[in-house]
Amino acid sequence: MGRKRHSRSRAYGSQRRSRALVLEGTLHIVRPGVATVETQEGTFHVARGGIREGMDGDLVRVTLSRHASSSQPQEPRAYVQSVMARACESFLGTYGVASPLGVVVPLDERIRRDFFVLPDDKSADRLGIKEGDLVVARILTYPTRREAGVVTLDRRVGASDEIDIDIESVIASYNLPCAFPERVLKETDALTLDVDGVLAAQPYRRDLRKGCCFTIDPVDARDFDDALSVDITDQGYTLGVHIADVSQYVPQDSSLDIEARARGCSVYLADRVLPMLPERLSNDICSLRPNEDRLCMSVLIDLSLDGEVQSFEITPSAIRSQARLDYDSVEKLLEGKSTSSDLSCDATHRETIAQALMTLDKIAEKRRIIRKRRGSIDFETAEAKVVLDKKGEPQGVRIRERTNATSLVEEAMLVANECVAQRLAQADIASAYRVHEPPIAERLESALVILHELELVNSEESELIAAGDPYVVQTVLERVRGTSSERLVTSVLLRAQSRAVYAPHNEGHYALGARAYCHFTSPIRRYPDLVIHRSIKTLLGIDKNAGIKGKKKDLPQLCRSCSELERRADSAARASQRAKLARFYLDRVGEVYGGVISGVEKFGLFVELEKTLAEGLVPIRLMPSGSIRFDEKRMLLRNDHDGHTWRLGQRVAVRIEDADPAHGKITLTLVGGATGRVPGGLH
Repeated sequence: MGRKRHSRSRAYGSQRRSRALVLEGTLHIVRPGVATVETQEGTFHVARGGIREGMDGDLVRVTLSRHASSSQPQEPRAYVQSVMARACESFLGTYGVASPLGVVVPLDERIRRDFFVLPDDKSADRLGIKEGDLVVARILTYPTRREAGVVTLDRRVGASDEIDIDIESVIASYNLPCAFPERVLKETDALTLDVDGVLAAQPYRRDLRKGCCFTIDPVDARDFDDALSVDITDQGYTLGVHIADVSQYVPQDSSLDIEARARGCSVYLADRVLPMLPERLSNDICSLRPNEDRLCMSVLIDLSLDGEVQSFEITPSAIRSQARLDYDSVEKLLEGKSTSSDLSCDATHRETIAQALMTLDKIAEKRRIIRKRRGSIDFETAEAKVVLDKKGEPQGVRIRERTNATSLVEEAMLVANECVAQRLAQADIASAYRVHEPPIAERLESALVILHELELVNSEESELIAAGDPYVVQTVLERVRGTSSERLVTSVLLRAQSRAVYAPHNEGHYALGARAYCHFTSPIRRYPDLVIHRSIKTLLGIDKNAGIKGKKKDLPQLCRSCSELERRADSAARASQRAKLARFYLDRVGEVYGGVISGVEKFGLFVELEKTLAEGLVPIRLMPSGSIRFDEKRMLLRNDHDGHTWRLGQRVAVRIEDADPAHGKITLTLVGGATGRVPGGLH
């Protein structure tokens, strides 16, 4: 059952002879042999053969080197020199027997080695594990170039044909925490909800319970951590953004706090949520449920008639939400497809809330104009969510797109986050700012190749995009809006961007065009927001013990950790959706669908299927016969036999050849002749 050992590449040996820059960073393995390393100096691709003994998520020491033989300047490549800290402690795999040893083959193909269970390890017998079972294996020793790794078995997940394997595989592959430790649950159970008592003990806390406020969330949401209010004034508007006061219940360095810090954020998988905080907090005490008193941190923002911020106040508060609204019902109201009488709230509040929603919609439109004027970039993305039945079986796919209702909430959250970050930055307070740097030149150049191939930019625009001009990027996005190229171009430009991260000092936010930015609005599900809340309380002088207790030296590592945990959560969420999409198409093998070529590689074509946005691969081996050549410069495949080309953005018809839920992969073949052109009537 063992796999072949990967040999070291010659490129690695040759580069060692020259002095190279040594950096430390986090290794991210995309697929076998393909990886990046994220360092404080930037993100770099790992050279072929340069991963060595590294595993996904490891803290590694790398050297950077350029190919000396190349006459053209190239992006430096990283070579792993050593592993400083391991990230993967356990994984999901298939158990087998190679007497006298047990063998666990990881399901995650990014883990390149099999692991042994030693003869004196009785965990398989104790857990009733049989050959072929899927298990969670805990690593005891990691593999080296000379020795295999050793594991013990922690849990039997089940047989490979059980439906929950899809998600269990993701949970194990990404080492996601599930159950909360007993000490955390005990601490949570001891918490009490006494809003009147807190108001009496904290005279600085504003009592806003008589005001009109409400929540707007997805229809299936269970926790509500933000509420909105709005008043029309002589000068414009007063926008209220009210956020659950999680820091009131989670003291610094308590068991609750330590666990939340270790999790970093909630993880939203296809069939479940792995919360950052226990449900007693996230779904009860800190959830802004309708007609119940709750403690908040409120940002009260005075806006001009044009939507410009005139002044703002940040204050602890108590509120009482008057309605739990969902995006769908709010959108119908804004579009005129329903009336105030259709809102799900007390009849006495419906008209007031309906008018407030209309006002908030106007404010959102004004704020979008302001952001566009200062260079903010709006990436209009659609999100596919698999609809599951009670057994976890996929029944269909729902596409979520930005609407007036979602934009209304988004704009309110954005301006609140900016106000809070501005206040902290002006006071030079170290905290957990949200930072987004301009894109790296090499990534923009790759994006420009595609934009030129699609004939979407002229030479002047190319120069400006290459220089990182956000206004031209926004112009291109608006140019393709509503066209067949919109999703492709949005994806290409989005991938060219740097990844937003958390940092202890304000460095601005490129994509938002914001001088200062932070995450303040979701402390139930993001730890950096909780850090920001504590920093604000310290700045306001209302709770000297709420801040970071002078541990400024710990902030850089905390921010790095939160950035990594966010990345893990995002990757796991996407992996869970891919797994369920593959499960969905497993029952549709042989069926034909329309799609758009979303990626071109030397090994095949990636095609995004219409209606579900699922992405599958047409491998070279399944493409029409002939000599197929990869044109890397123009990002296309060409059949030298008949001259046909396949390029980004091209519509094709494909047949589902196979689907692999364990790895979230869909294999496709082209239909409609050698070209894969979409037959008439196929949508």
